[in-house]
Amino acid sequence: MSEPRLLIRDLAQLATPAAGDAPLRGASLGAVEVIEDAYVLCAGEEIEAVGRMRDLGPLDGNVVELDGRGRCAIPGLVDCHTHPAFGGDRVEEFSLRAGGASYEELHAAGGGIRSTVRATRAAGEDGLRTAVERHRSWMLRQGTTTFEGKSGYGLDRDTELASLRAVRDAGGVPTWLGAHAVPPEFEGDADAYLDFALAEVLPEAAEIAEAADVFLERGAFDAAQARRYLEACRAAGLALRLHGDQFTEQGAIPLAIELGARSVDHLEATGEDGVRALAASDVVGVVLPASALFLGRPMPPARTLVDAGAAIALATDFNPGSSFCESLPICCSLAATQLKLSPAEALSACTVNAAHVLGRADSLGRLAPGYRADVVLLDAPDWRYLAYHLGGRIVDEVVLAGASELR
Repeated sequence: MSEPRLLIRDLAQLATPAAGDAPLRGASLGAVEVIEDAYVLCAGEEIEAVGRMRDLGPLDGNVVELDGRGRCAIPGLVDCHTHPAFGGDRVEEFSLRAGGASYEELHAAGGGIRSTVRATRAAGEDGLRTAVERHRSWMLRQGTTTFEGKSGYGLDRDTELASLRAVRDAGGVPTWLGAHAVPPEFEGDADAYLDFALAEVLPEAAEIAEAADVFLERGAFDAAQARRYLEACRAAGLALRLHGDQFTEQGAIPLAIELGARSVDHLEATGEDGVRALAASDVVGVVLPASALFLGRPMPPARTLVDAGAAIALATDFNPGSSFCESLPICCSLAATQLKLSPAEALSACTVNAAHVLGRADSLGRLAPGYRADVVLLDAPDWRYLAYHLGGRIVDEVVLAGASELR
């Protein structure tokens, strides 16, 4: 007997980024196709057809039906920037920051990333697997069907590799953030730490990870060190990503463009020259409004970037210290209210453009034939509730690779 097809029927609306080469830019970013009274037909793990109910003919064979009445369908959300592999929490630090301590002050005092390094090393491989699986389940409840997950809280050989395996085994896209911070055993000598990381960790990390990332920022790694790290990672076959312009401009955008990185992420401190350079390049600017909100930082110039012609994506930056938020719907709300993006631009930024950052825009991020059957059903009469309903329970059901995973 053939495997049954899944028919999601009688949807109030279906919304998907319109056809076009990824990454979408300019007016194309906000071009969303909306079908009223719609259906999605899935065959196995792929979408077979989408359209209007009145155009759906008789279906042969074994078909399982899912009632979409009163609900809207959007593509599975893609979170292209998360840090899910960590132990412990930073709730005490959060309380101190609420009392006036700055993120950089806490980092300099031994808090910040370094405190999570201690807890993550203590968690062990089993603890990291449990943590990533838990965080992945949180993301799924918020409609995220594909997530990228970074290492970077181990900063030693065994914990970094265990972090990458945990992300991979949870179904995520692993990124080696080996240059996240200088660990305590290399205090004050970032170059010596990079010697160790590139010689002792990179060879095995490159067998697990798909990309490498670096925190290019004052107090972390400078442009010369970031170049050395990224060039070695590129030679090992990894795609390149950068944390850049979070607090200060330190040359992240020019370096990302020169090395052909997939993205430069954060951009809270990006000025006019950086906007122009990014707009003239193929590098995607990944904006992280939940992080800016969490730290009380200026929002990234997303509207300016889009108007200049840059390609942008939208992600959560889920992590324990500076963005304890796994919800892309909340980020869509922030994109609309704080970044001045339209709901349509926000949707494209966390679906097809985010999929492009992960090298998967040909199979993820759209509701169209041939794409993976990742469908999010919203408990709403209009798909724009994704951004409109701030913090509400908007995700009603998630279909992952053709199977219902959440109800």
